Amino acid sequence: MNEKLPLTPDEIAVIIKGLDPIDWTQMELLAKLPPARRIIPPMLAQEFSMAALRGTFRKRFPDLSTSEINMKVLAYLTPVRMESK
Repeated sequence: MNEKLPLTPDEIAVIIKGLDPIDWTQMELLAKLPPARRIIPPMLAQEFSMAALRGTFRKRFPDLSTSEINMKVLAYLTPVRMESK
């Protein structure tokens, strides 16, 4: 099994450089929400991305049923590695 090495400061700087600046007002608003309400924005973002992916697969594979499209979305979003025997 491969052990992951910690990132170096230079690698972290490269990652951070590509990110947008922190919106402190948004962070303060989210911090004031109770945990049950704080989880809603990421869940909505996930729902949006899954719907977009589902629409893409529907255009790419018009002959598949809704269940088959949903399975393709699930397979795309959950990488499963099967060990060969």
